[in-house]
Order: sequence, then C-alpha cells, then structure tokens
Amino acid sequence: MSSAKSPPVSPLAPATMPDLPPLPGVRIATAQAGIRYSGRTDVLYVALEAGTRAAGVFTRSKCPSAPVDWCREALADGAARALVVNSGNANAFTGRLGREAVARTVEIAAQAASCGPREVYVASTGVIGEPLPAERFEGVLADCAVRATDGSAAWAEAAQAIMTTDTFPKRATRTATIDGVPVTINGIAKGAGMIAPDMATMLAFVFTDAALPQGVLQPLLSAGARTSFNCVTVDGDTSTSDTLMLFATGKAGHAGISDPADPRLAGFREALESLLIELAQLVAKDGEGARKFVTVRVTGAEGDASAHRIALSIANSPLVKTAVAGEDANWGRVVMAVGKAGEPADRDRLAIWFGDVRVAVQGARDPDYSEAAASAVMREAEIGIRVDLGLGDGQARVWTCDLTKGYIEINGDYRS
Repeated sequence: MSSAKSPPVSPLAPATMPDLPPLPGVRIATAQAGIRYSGRTDVLYVALEAGTRAAGVFTRSKCPSAPVDWCREALADGAARALVVNSGNANAFTGRLGREAVARTVEIAAQAASCGPREVYVASTGVIGEPLPAERFEGVLADCAVRATDGSAAWAEAAQAIMTTDTFPKRATRTATIDGVPVTINGIAKGAGMIAPDMATMLAFVFTDAALPQGVLQPLLSAGARTSFNCVTVDGDTSTSDTLMLFATGKAGHAGISDPADPRLAGFREALESLLIELAQLVAKDGEGARKFVTVRVTGAEGDASAHRIALSIANSPLVKTAVAGEDANWGRVVMAVGKAGEPADRDRLAIWFGDVRVAVQGARDPDYSEAAASAVMREAEIGIRVDLGLGDGQARVWTCDLTKGYIEINGDYRS
C-alpha cells in the first residue's frame, strides 16, 4: 500500500484557519481505513440527529461517480442521519463494483447510525477507475459512531480527512439570525485539481442548526453555488465526483419558514453565500502548484451569462495562466482569450487592466502604458485582471490561479 506524499503547503494558504464552533445536531469522527494511503486519516463520518434535512448540488459530468448517483436518489426523501466521505478513491468509472461498494458503505453506515439507508449520504474523492474496497468500512464506521464528538478539533480533523492533493484543510464558519434567533453555519471543503465550475467543483459539506425544510435549503444552496463554486477554476477539468451538500439540523429553535424568498432569511442567505465564496476561494488558492491567486472580472458584456463565459475563457487559458506564473504582463494573451470565447466582443471597444494599471484601451495599447507598473502588479501574490467590453451591462467574476511546473509534477505522479 502506498503512502501519502506531503507536498509543501501552498504559499497562498491563509496564515490561520478559523476554529469551527460546535453545531447542535452534528457530531464528527475520522478514521484510518487504508483506502489508498497508510498512516493518514481517510474516512470522515458525520452523525446527524433525527430531523436533519439535506440539499445538494452535483457535477454535471456525464460520467458521474457512483456516490453522486446515490446522493441524487437519496435527496428525493431529503432526510439525513449520516454522511460518510472517503479520500484516496473516487469510486468513479467502477461500474457494477462501484454501485455495490456504495450499497455496502450505506448498509454499514446505516447500521452504525441506526437509520434507514436513504438517510445516509456518501462521497468519495481520489483516483478514478479503481474499485473501492468498501469492506474496509466494517467496524470503522461503527467505531466512529461511538467516538463522534462536536468540538473544534473534530471539525479540523474532518477537513483534514477529506484531502487528497490539497496542501491545507479548508474550513469556514459564519453566524446569522433568523427571525431574531442566532444560527451557525459551518463548512469544510476539499479541492486542488480537476477543478472547473460545473456544479459543484470538488467536495464541500456545509452544516447549520437552522430549522429549514429541503424546499428552502435547495434554492438557497443552488443560488449560493452559482456565485461561489461555479466561479472557481483551477484547470478547466470538471470532476466526476463534484458534490456540494447542505445539512440543516433544525436545532436553532426559530419559527418555521417555508418560502425561500421569506425576508427573514436575508441574513442567513448572505452568510451562506459568504461562507461558500470563502471556501471556493480557498480551493483556488490551493490549486495544484499554484503560486498566484487571480480574480478575473469582466464588465460591459451584453449579458451576465456572456460575461461569465468570457471570464472563464480568460481564467482557463493556459497561456494566460503561464504568463501570470512568469509574472509577465502579457495582455495580448487576455485579448486572445476574449476573442476565442465565442461571445459578442468588439476589438475596438476593449479595455484591459492588470490590477489598477490599464494596459489596453479602445483596441490598442494604452497610450500611458507603463511596463514597470504592470510588472509590479504581476509580482504580487494576488492579481486582478479586468476586462471591459464596452457593449452592455453584463458582468461576472471568476477566481483561478496560475499554471506552474508544480501542476505537471503533481499530476504526472498522481497514481504513482
């Protein structure tokens, strides 16, 4: 059995990560099951109290993993009592064996949680095409159910257990009020490669003690995902396993809400979106081999959808990303990415900025262009690229990272 490599922590990693507070109705345990690696945790078990409701958004890949198929089916009921996540093996493109592995995992987890199988959600991340040895969950999940706790250390361990090529765990927390009652939102995520916005672009699990039915949770999550995880890209490759789930335990005790547009949800909606954005940005900051965090903004497009596609064309361009890696203010590559996007654009109305430095305007180099000023922007760890098309009111923003030799090294050795 191979052992896990420990790549250096991304230079874009936050200096500190927040301690996540206990969340009523949620208990956590992690374990080593030897799914792929030895000597590291690779299983996350989350126990959810009766009454918990779930919502989810998943990959639009036409080759989804067996766990994604299961979660989509289980959400038809919406009840949740347990979540099981393993790292090291994606259980994707595994055919009948993959479906059987999910069924066995769910069976073991349901026994551990004393619940029905459709109250169990599963997610897997890691190598595609390798059968998942679900028998290794035997005894492990039952032990996790006994050991599960709700402290800050448990949340930190949870974020660690779901990592693959990540160099740092990703977690965030927010507080809000619903009808005057305080509620908490905690979230963890993993992702560093095979990241492209197509819902949900990695694994992320969010928990709240709010008392909200699935009919409210689902539209809130879908809307939040559109402005967060669907706006982050590392390499343009959408995973087979992308999963974003939101669980509400109902323990906060506020009055019931049945309409997602209820004004009493304004603070909660804002806090949820803020948390999802933070997690999405952490994924981009941990992009495999990343040394630069890039925010791409497009304004003046014919519509928001058009602006979004142009922003992704820029953010996913290997030539743009390698220019950023080389600290080269090569705005010609941005022009190229705009032009190839297949969206309305007028060369002679185009303006481009690196940071606050305008480098091009009206389809040509800015008359006041300063190579020194533009190069100084490119030397920063966090860089903004802005494009104005001069056509309309459409706008979008996307987060990405640079493309370095480190990305090639990590992915060239991924199955080694």
